[in-house]
Amino acid sequence: MSDAAGSRREFGDGPLSRAAAVVYTLLAVELWLLLGVLPGLVALVLLDRDASNLPLVAVALLPVGPAVSAALHTLRHQRPDLTDLRPAAAFRRAYRANLPGVLRVWAPTLLWLAVIAVNLAHLPAAAVPGWWAAPLALVGAGVLLAGVNALVIVSLFDFRTRDAVRLALYFLVRRPGVTFGNAVLLAAVAGVTAVLSEVTLALLAALVVLALLRINEPMIDDVRREFTS
Repeated sequence: MSDAAGSRREFGDGPLSRAAAVVYTLLAVELWLLLGVLPGLVALVLLDRDASNLPLVAVALLPVGPAVSAALHTLRHQRPDLTDLRPAAAFRRAYRANLPGVLRVWAPTLLWLAVIAVNLAHLPAAAVPGWWAAPLALVGAGVLLAGVNALVIVSLFDFRTRDAVRLALYFLVRRPGVTFGNAVLLAAVAGVTAVLSEVTLALLAALVVLALLRINEPMIDDVRREFTS
């Protein structure tokens, strides 16, 4: 009898319990993500889709970085045990801990993207050839993809800002599969926003962050193995 009792699974250890833990964690992360991006989301909904508002769009997107960072950290370190789940507390701790480092990479990324977007929107007024749009768009894509890499790195590791940026640029080439996956995910995000709305995207935010985490697993593993002791 004792052997039979010892072989039984503990509560919270079965596949159904693990699935429930994942769903609960995603729901909690979604709620806290919405709270984190709410000020910017309200501003984005109220802003007219006009080129003159591009700098304001960049400002409205500033809260997205810290919220996504906290979500990445929470999902990466989620507990599989249904009886020991504290995703809300984990999100808040990660948000506070990551906030300074995230802003040091996220704010410059948004600044660069805003400058590039404004230039693209006003090419005719600047009296420059139309073909300038292509290299500007490529630079903007590179800045965005490097910014995403840097956001993932500072969310999960404790590097100096310049080292995180160097690693982000390095892995753009080192891990082309990750770079391509991030590009596809960002294109999907842009498509959902353009076709539906920012609110729809916000309601899917936890799933987007989970996809981002899964796409970047190879880079995360490389960083841990090669650049941490």
